[in-house]
Amino acid sequence: MIIGTIVNGIVIDHIPAGHGMELYRYLNLDRLECEVALIKNAASTKRTKKDILKINEVIDLNFDILGYIDPRITVNIIQGGERVKKLHPPLPKQITNIIRCKNPRCITSIEQDLPHVFRLTDEEKGVYRCIYCDTKAK
Repeated sequence: MIIGTIVNGIVIDHIPAGHGMELYRYLNLDRLECEVALIKNAASTKRTKKDILKINEVIDLNFDILGYIDPRITVNIIQGGERVKKLHPPLPKQITNIIRCKNPRCITSIEQDLPHVFRLTDEEKGVYRCIYCDTKAK
């Protein structure tokens, strides 16, 4: 398979296999006018398989989403055909409107306009809890 070379853009690498399309939706990449390539189940030396997103334009990324999906994701910024920056998004301390609280008794179930806010409660295990009802995110 041949995917064109990126001159100026972003390569999001080491996405856990099967999460590439989820990340595509979270980052609203369908709204872009530029070329976007999703490579699923690519061979990986660090993991058995991985997904890769190639975006043929430099855009602002939501690093909270990337860090929440997996802090081992690598973001490569490409300029002039060369990688100029390599980033690993950290696990965010708090995430808003990325996941929804599943507790039917939570205030967010009644108040539809209330943002779904989760805070990181266990950094080692990557556990997030709703700030309103303390329900653990799945």
